[in-house]
Amino acid sequence: MTSGQPGTGNARPSPTGAAAESQAPTTAAAGTPTQQNAAAKQVAAESGTAVSANAAKGTDASKGSGPAKGSGPAKGSGPAKGSGPAKGSDPAKGSDPAKGTDPAKGTDPAKDTERAKDSGTVDGAAKDSGAIKAGKPAKDSGTAKNSDPARDAKADGADGTDKADSEAKPVGPERWEAFASAPEPKPSIFSRASRSVGRFLIHEWTLAALGALALAVLMTWPTLRYPRYTLPQDYWDPSLQAWQMAWSGHILLADPARLWQSNTFFPELWSFAFSDTLLGYAPAGMLGSGPEDAVLRYNIMFVLAHALATLGAYALARQLGAGRIGAAVAGVSYTYAPWLLAQAGHLHVLSNGGIPLALAMLARGHGWSLRHGYRPERRHDGWVYAGWLVAAWQLSLGFGIGLPFAYFLAGAVLVAAVLFFVRRLRTGQAVPFGRRLFVADVLGGVLFAGVGLLMAFPFFKVTELHPYAERTIADISLFSPPASGFVTAPGESRIWGGLHEGARAALPWHPEMTLLPGFVLYALAAGGLLFSVWRLRHRLLLLAGVLLTMAFAMGTRFFDGTFTYVPLFEHLPGWSGLRTPGRLMLWTTLLLGLLAAGAVTALTDRVRELTAQRIPSWPGPWLRMATLLPLLLVTVEGLNTTPHPVVPTQPAAMRSAEGPLLVLPSNQSLDQHVMLWSTSGFPDVVNGGSGFTPRQLDDVRRVSQSFPDQTSVDYLRTLGVRTVVLLRGQVAGTPWEISIDAPVEPLGISRQEVGDAVVYRL
Repeated sequence: MTSGQPGTGNARPSPTGAAAESQAPTTAAAGTPTQQNAAAKQVAAESGTAVSANAAKGTDASKGSGPAKGSGPAKGSGPAKGSGPAKGSDPAKGSDPAKGTDPAKGTDPAKDTERAKDSGTVDGAAKDSGAIKAGKPAKDSGTAKNSDPARDAKADGADGTDKADSEAKPVGPERWEAFASAPEPKPSIFSRASRSVGRFLIHEWTLAALGALALAVLMTWPTLRYPRYTLPQDYWDPSLQAWQMAWSGHILLADPARLWQSNTFFPELWSFAFSDTLLGYAPAGMLGSGPEDAVLRYNIMFVLAHALATLGAYALARQLGAGRIGAAVAGVSYTYAPWLLAQAGHLHVLSNGGIPLALAMLARGHGWSLRHGYRPERRHDGWVYAGWLVAAWQLSLGFGIGLPFAYFLAGAVLVAAVLFFVRRLRTGQAVPFGRRLFVADVLGGVLFAGVGLLMAFPFFKVTELHPYAERTIADISLFSPPASGFVTAPGESRIWGGLHEGARAALPWHPEMTLLPGFVLYALAAGGLLFSVWRLRHRLLLLAGVLLTMAFAMGTRFFDGTFTYVPLFEHLPGWSGLRTPGRLMLWTTLLLGLLAAGAVTALTDRVRELTAQRIPSWPGPWLRMATLLPLLLVTVEGLNTTPHPVVPTQPAAMRSAEGPLLVLPSNQSLDQHVMLWSTSGFPDVVNGGSGFTPRQLDDVRRVSQSFPDQTSVDYLRTLGVRTVVLLRGQVAGTPWEISIDAPVEPLGISRQEVGDAVVYRL
């Protein structure tokens, strides 16, 4: 049987049997140089194909007869790994010339040369791969690609090396191994930990949180300058709220069942529900004791509330599709809007960061954004649980801000469900949602509703016991701002406060009617209607939301509230307890911030495109810095001149007085100080200040005007009062200015001077 080269017309004997196993791989490669050159020339002449010098070199045994890539047995007719015969030379399979024993795989030399060039084995590849030189065994046969000991042994035998077929040639070390780069050492646990910490510190959300905290410290300064002795704006409502945090933390550790029966307004029931409770801050109230720690705790939470609001609005804008700078504009404008400066003494109003943060988490968990729409692949039930949990925590801080948020969530769930079923009916296909996401929404909604009901129950009890505490439309009218309030800044605004003094004087109750969110914010939001990354329909929806919330914030000033506030007041449970419609401006500010974020994001995207098109990119850095101008302007407009008065010092008599006790004089403002002073041991006190005054406390204040006399002493004994503390520093201009030194022996009570107070024991 013979085999030949296709296309040449020449045939030669084909080895069979054992000879095929050992000699087939080197039939042509191991021949004499003269025979190989003659064969190459003859093939070239007969086929009319020009043979390059490199092809001749590749077949010249004087340059090396080892198995070059593409021309040797490694890819062609050499034996397979093991001891079987080579492909195409097995007698059982025949000796097809196309697959035969020619090292060039049965192709003509020109094609083989081109293939060798393409594979990088032309002119000396055999040398670099450790091929055998003329008549001598190869020095290094281990560098040939895909070589194995059996193949190397047969190649050696073909060159005249006297080796047994079963003896494998040892594989030598890689020739260029010494020049290779050293392997990277395995990092230690400390190196891995430091890298993880480094990645965490430079992460966007870490930087956003730290930036929000640093900005809060600066924008609320000097709140943390003397945090144990001063309070922002005034020391009345902040004193009340400092007591609220202290009481909730103390009683949850001591006697949780008595949470709503506070130590103030003795002997009233459910007294902790007389105003918003800030119950969500109870964990902070578990740290420290006494008035100074209560003031310190309040100031820390005051700063953190600003930081959380900035971070929450930033997260919401980012989730909806805004860029970093646009989201920062939304966060800063939401937190430091000028109208909020008038609320610096109301921590329950400033503690609004949970609203945008919960919305951002819920949107993230449902895979939805304003810019990209619904993306089912981004769903994650963990974020849904977190969003509902944050929403429940926000509700626990008070209904003044939490109740509108609760109704907004309920409306959003209803609208989403309607759109889901409408789309299903219209297209005949269900929108991808998932059972896990549905379960997360159900459980999260139940948790949120449960917290709301548990919080609402004490307030309904208060309304039942004190029906006169419920608001009326007439009460709402007193605090309803006119349209001019939306362009009027409070006196605490460093930029606009002095300029708007005349406009504030025209408002009936300017602390709740100066509702300017910022002229810069107005301008950016207006620009966002024309130039934005949001779709047109989304811009129009945001604009509609801005106008609608403004109408609600006007209370009865917008067409008497007939179509806006009054229906909510009459039909929504709990809405009648909200006496200040202007605080709905919080939602207006958030929507304006989202419009502004869309405009700023579009601006930054355009600047990035212009910078990328310029060669060189200058003045790219200056253009990018210009995009920070909106952020700088909204920050400057939020600067304040909020006063920080010193908190009245706790009287020494309050530290050791036994309860129940009454502190005189008693009125709304002074009683809030008494509540703060009572954090030393929390004795029961008759005093108290809140959104309304119980009739019994009114009676106590009226009867005790003549204290000490028999009538007042008998009345106080009936209530269970054991101690009366009369403050000398507060009696000027009161009836006690005369009676404070009167003898008390005929009344059967004792009198003792303790510091600047007189203590009567009944």
